[in-house]
Amino acid sequence: MSLPTTPPPKRPSRKPTLKDTYFPTDFLPDTPWEKVQSAQIAYSYREGSPSKQGRLNKTQVRWRGYRSRPKRTVEYIDLSRVQPVSSRVGYSRLANPQLKEVSIEPWEKKKLARLSQIMARTYDSARMGVIETDLHKKVSVLQANGKIYSGFHQGAGETTMSDLLDYQFQPGALVLIDEIETSLHPRVQRRLIRDLAEQCRQNDVQVILTTHSPYILDELPLEARIYILKQDDGSRQIVTGVSPEFAMTKMDEENHPECDVFVEDKTAEVLIGEVLVTHKPTLWDKCQGIPYGSAQVGYALGLMSAGDRFPRPTCVFVDGDQEKKLGCFVLPGGEAPEIVVFRGLEDKNWADLHTRLNRGFSNVADACKQAMTYSDHHDWIRHAANKLLLSTTILWHAMCGEWARVCLPKDEAEEVIGPIEQAILTFKKGSPAGW
Repeated sequence: MSLPTTPPPKRPSRKPTLKDTYFPTDFLPDTPWEKVQSAQIAYSYREGSPSKQGRLNKTQVRWRGYRSRPKRTVEYIDLSRVQPVSSRVGYSRLANPQLKEVSIEPWEKKKLARLSQIMARTYDSARMGVIETDLHKKVSVLQANGKIYSGFHQGAGETTMSDLLDYQFQPGALVLIDEIETSLHPRVQRRLIRDLAEQCRQNDVQVILTTHSPYILDELPLEARIYILKQDDGSRQIVTGVSPEFAMTKMDEENHPECDVFVEDKTAEVLIGEVLVTHKPTLWDKCQGIPYGSAQVGYALGLMSAGDRFPRPTCVFVDGDQEKKLGCFVLPGGEAPEIVVFRGLEDKNWADLHTRLNRGFSNVADACKQAMTYSDHHDWIRHAANKLLLSTTILWHAMCGEWARVCLPKDEAEEVIGPIEQAILTFKKGSPAGW
């Protein structure tokens, strides 16, 4: 297929219209089944240092409060981008070989490189083609391995990414993307988030997206993760800094063990598991460890637990270096789990850790001591595991198991066991937890 040589026609300049402004009725319309009444939308924003608030209200017929709204360029990218080209309104008639492409909008090299990087496939060219019968309907046209093919014959991921990358985000714009992972492979999801993060840095763009994908959530920093937690009384609580494991567990409908044990991360989950396996092995079978992310999430969960708002027995633990607050219990040691376990075993001359790992004593001692020289304790497990040619999972399980056996006093072990047992017992009796 050769590219058309006719110059593209001049397209009429587009002036802003009312359709360029979003209203609550665009997202909350009245229908034959429901009528929006007594509704309120509250918002806050920053202009420099000060923070400003506002609200829109609807009592009976109209929304009020439009005049006080701030103005900002907004790009709303909804799920229409994932529709197959042939099923989009008015596009099927473009699939006519007698028609000609009269407008060529080739992508610049940077955008083409972005598409190739995200899709992990080398594209020779890309453009959004326009047919002579309708200058307002774009169809992505890609070239790879010398072959040119349009959106009518592309994979769902290619079509989705082509339409998404075609957006020209204005500096300072607010970009809203609904269900960003739809039609995309997990690896593509990760690369897309990294690409959008780079666009945010380069163009001072703010992106707000919705997702049900742990792969998307895992790519975001803790402060960028927001989970809307529905409570038993129908109210909703905004929780920030959640982990992918916590979010997916709250969205999961499968049956779970008797007690949900919320911890900051996988490191703390293993520590609690080995404490229970060592001192109360039958109890761990009844528990499910759920990493939640930042300590602030733990404190929010603790308040919910203290208010008896979970539908099942629940215990919330924060790391030993965190403050004890209502509804939360603190792990033993007074420090982060890595520091507690490494230093505890060091005081015991590493006990029988080398036997658990099937490694020489000197190798284990040297690897662990060298790891402890790194300033960031989060790196200790990885450095020691690499030195011993072990996975971090195997090393950390062995260290926590040996620490629970030789370093943890029974009274401190009870500080972990007791709350879990009490949560299960109290729930069965049907009375408030009584923190």
